[in-house]
Amino acid sequence: MRYQLELTLRRAEGVLARVLGTTERRGFRPLAVDGTTNPEDGNWTLRMTVEGERSDSSLQQQLAKLYDCVSVSVQPCP
Repeated sequence: MRYQLELTLRRAEGVLARVLGTTERRGFRPLAVDGTTNPEDGNWTLRMTVEGERSDSSLQQQLAKLYDCVSVSVQPCP
């Protein structure tokens, strides 16, 4: 199943590597990654499409535990 994730991340060294590593360790494959910087607060908005057989809630919970992760939303792709 494919999911669309939208994350708000603090700008920190290695944050993208931590997000991708957590995603892969939870059994999901990143298919597309796109990001922008919010000029107001300096945070990053990362949009990522992933594919995997596991529940999206396990991935959402693990990403939310990352120190640099401000928020996570997961939606199934149409």
